[in-house]
Parts: sequence; C-alpha cells; structure tokens
Amino acid sequence: MSLFHSMNIIGSAMTAERFRMNIALQNMANVNTTRTASGEPYRRHQVIFQERALNFSNALRDEQARITGGGVRVTEVVESQRDFIPVYDPSHPDANEDGYVMMPNVDTTEERIDLMAASNAYEANLTALSIVKSLALKALEIGK
Repeated sequence: MSLFHSMNIIGSAMTAERFRMNIALQNMANVNTTRTASGEPYRRHQVIFQERALNFSNALRDEQARITGGGVRVTEVVESQRDFIPVYDPSHPDANEDGYVMMPNVDTTEERIDLMAASNAYEANLTALSIVKSLALKALEIGK
C-alpha cells in the first residue's frame, strides 16, 4: 500500500465525517420546523456509511481498484421513523383541534453527541493524515 493510497483512505473518511457533521447541524437547525413540503414536521436524518472494500488480489491486478478501494463512503441518508413529539400549544398555527403541535423527532442532545463523535473522528483522521505526510517527507529526505 502506497502513502498516496493511505491518504486516499484517510481523505474518504474525512469527507464522510464532514458530511455526517453537516447532517447533524441540519437536524439541529430544523428542531422547530413543524411543517415541511410534505406537510408533516421535519424528520431527523441519519447517515449510513459503507466500507469501500479493497480486495487485495484485485488491487494487485487493477490500478483503478487501488485508487477507489479502501476507505469509507456515504451510501445514503435515511429519515428516522421515530414518532413526532406532541407539544401543547393551542396558539400555534399548526396545532390540531386538541391544541397539540407535532414537533420534529430531533433530540438536540443526541445531535450534539453525534456532532462531537463526528468531530473527534475527523480530528483523528487529520492526525493520521499528518503522520502519513511526515512519513512521506522523511522518505524524501532519505534520497538526499
């Protein structure tokens, strides 16, 4: 495995974690959205990651497998199917006949924890990238 391949794997993880942070921030921004284009409250979004498999024998034969194999990718963003949260507010325009407004199924504490986990994973990958970079620089110094 080359140093550039390691950078590619780390870069894919950083991209996936940055996307996960964006989704968590989007969820937090919509915590009070009671009506979307579909007419119902905002539903929490969750990111699904998938490994970009690296088959060793294919990597030996195929240059493209070495470039795209390994790492992680976002396969989809799914909506949470948890129930909406009823809040009593008869003055709200979206309140039903009983005075309850259905609020999004977003828990800000859960989103903050998800955001911190994604941030920590991003920083860990950034540290790994700096190590690979310093290894590459040391390898170049050997030839001097």
